[in-house]
Amino acid sequence: MERKDFTRPVHVTTWMAVFLALVAALAAALVPQLKHAFIANAAFNGVILFVLAVGIAVNLRQVWRLQREVLWIEEFQHSAGGGSATGLQPVLLAPMARVLSNRRRGQAHLSPASTRSILDGVQIRLEEQRDLSRYLIGLLIFLGLLGTFWGLLATIRSIGEIIGSLSVGSDPVAMFEALKAKLDAPLGGMATSFSTSLFGLAGSLVVGFLDLQSGHAQNRFYNELEDWLSHMTKLPSGVGAEGEGNVPAYVQALLEQTAEGIERMQRSAAESERERRATAEHLGELNAQLTRLADLIGRESRDLSTLSTTQDELRALLRQLAQQPAQGAQFTEDLRAELRLLSRTIGAALGGAAGSKAD
Repeated sequence: MERKDFTRPVHVTTWMAVFLALVAALAAALVPQLKHAFIANAAFNGVILFVLAVGIAVNLRQVWRLQREVLWIEEFQHSAGGGSATGLQPVLLAPMARVLSNRRRGQAHLSPASTRSILDGVQIRLEEQRDLSRYLIGLLIFLGLLGTFWGLLATIRSIGEIIGSLSVGSDPVAMFEALKAKLDAPLGGMATSFSTSLFGLAGSLVVGFLDLQSGHAQNRFYNELEDWLSHMTKLPSGVGAEGEGNVPAYVQALLEQTAEGIERMQRSAAESERERRATAEHLGELNAQLTRLADLIGRESRDLSTLSTTQDELRALLRQLAQQPAQGAQFTEDLRAELRLLSRTIGAALGGAAGSKAD
């Protein structure tokens, strides 16, 4: 399997962060005007800002989800196709992960139909991820237009009430003052109309740029994935130079099935060889243990033989002592006579010493 270096999708977040920083700096410079526009209709504008925050989070999440898939592919290549060592599981590439989970390096081949099916599934999942972002862009525009029409309706209703309340025969000065007082309602409607349009269109612009960047990351990931899978795709032997089959379809399917069966037999043979070597190593170790055990038993046997000889000699000595009771009695009598003589000598010596002191 050829190793393929994928572009990290998180690099796209750099451009996203720069763009968001510029938008934040512009908003900070226009805080007084934006605050006045927001207060014109806090309910509508608050909903628009909430949808904007959701759109930003959704696009960032899409990029980070792609990062997970790239990390799984790199780990799959690094672990020689043996699966994930850290338990990291993909989401977009889940079907491909199940197909390749039990395959080894150099044997992870896919048929053209499997490759096409995997790529189609990944493309559908990528499009499903972008559907929410596109919906949020349209929702921001819709909220802006909704606020615009709401403000226009309020303006038209207020102007109709003003016109209906005017009287021709009244004092012009008083009529003008009343008109000035009643113009607050139409002006408030116009403020609602323009402020919601401002926030809605600006929010759609921000989310649209983020969706564009996440779309570039997804397209780059899809192209690199297609390039990687093309090196894992094994073309059937019956396909000609122009992709036309030279053999019937059932024969081609039979040949592919036979090739897969041979590959499985080769893997089974390799597994059996590894098991045989492991068994031979275990038997050798067991033989060494048995040899050491035999040596230990031999040493213990020699020690027992020596002990038996010592016991025989001790029995002979005891028999010899039992056969000479008279000699033992004579020795005892001689010892007693010597002790009596020694006692009389000591007593005489002590008696002589006492007489000398008396004189």
